[in-house]
Amino acid sequence: MPFGRTGGKMLTAGITGHTEITVAKDHTAIVRKSGTLEVFATPAMIELIEETAWKSVADELEEGCATVGTALNIKHLSATPVGMKVICETRLKEVDGRRLVFEVEVMDEAGKAGEGIHERFIIQSEKFQKKADDKFQLSSLAQ
Repeated sequence: MPFGRTGGKMLTAGITGHTEITVAKDHTAIVRKSGTLEVFATPAMIELIEETAWKSVADELEEGCATVGTALNIKHLSATPVGMKVICETRLKEVDGRRLVFEVEVMDEAGKAGEGIHERFIIQSEKFQKKADDKFQLSSLAQ
């Protein structure tokens, strides 16, 4: 069965994802070590984007498959303070074999906070994990 196929269905463009969080201290640039301010950190925004994207397609994947992030082209457009709600929306724009391309938008209660493109790749979970584990074993033997 090809990647992305589940019960005769194929992964198709147009699938959307939606996640909302309230910015907490642990989401801030100072805590995430990406800056010195108590505002929503770019690494936290990226985590939110990745989570929203992978969850949006997870139920459509063949059993035993998952997606991994492979590329990001994100603009962080405005600062969001602690206590403000942030909403991430993703839309699957393109399916190219196992490559998935998402358009992403991050909004806070005052307007657009971020936007861009996120790519993910469909993998077979066990095979992918084994390859990563083997890489560690090989690097340990080399030392």
